[in-house]
This record gives sequence, structure tokens and C-alpha cells, in this order.
Amino acid sequence: MKSIKITLEENTDAESIKMLLLQIKGVSSIEIVDEDNPESELKKAFDKTKEQFKKGDYETLVNDIFTILTKK
Repeated sequence: MKSIKITLEENTDAESIKMLLLQIKGVSSIEIVDEDNPESELKKAFDKTKEQFKKGDYETLVNDIFTILTKK
């Protein structure tokens, strides 16, 4: 898997850019990261964890936690 990081200026409509990029062939997902608001990232992580528990997807959950712990 490859990824691209795009840095947006303030007051940019990130959702519109997300919808535009998702229409490009080969783009499978877009994640908006707000570095000024770390609480939003934490909330997303907890929401994802809850969904993984509901689906019984424990292997992915463990891998995600391991990635977080070993990330520099």
C-alpha cells in the first residue's frame, strides 16, 4: 500500500477535497487528520475500536495497538 500526504491551508473545505479525491481510480480511502485538534483523532480511534469489537475483528485491533506502540 502506498499513501500520499496532502497539507491543506486553513479554511480549506477538506470534505470537498476528500469527495473529489475519492472519485479518482485507485484511491481506496481518505483520512482527514486535524493536527490542531488531537481529540478528534482520539475519538476516531475509539470509534474504530468499538466497531472492531462489535465485528469480532480482534486481530486488526491488536495490530493497530501494536502499530501505535511501536510508532516513532
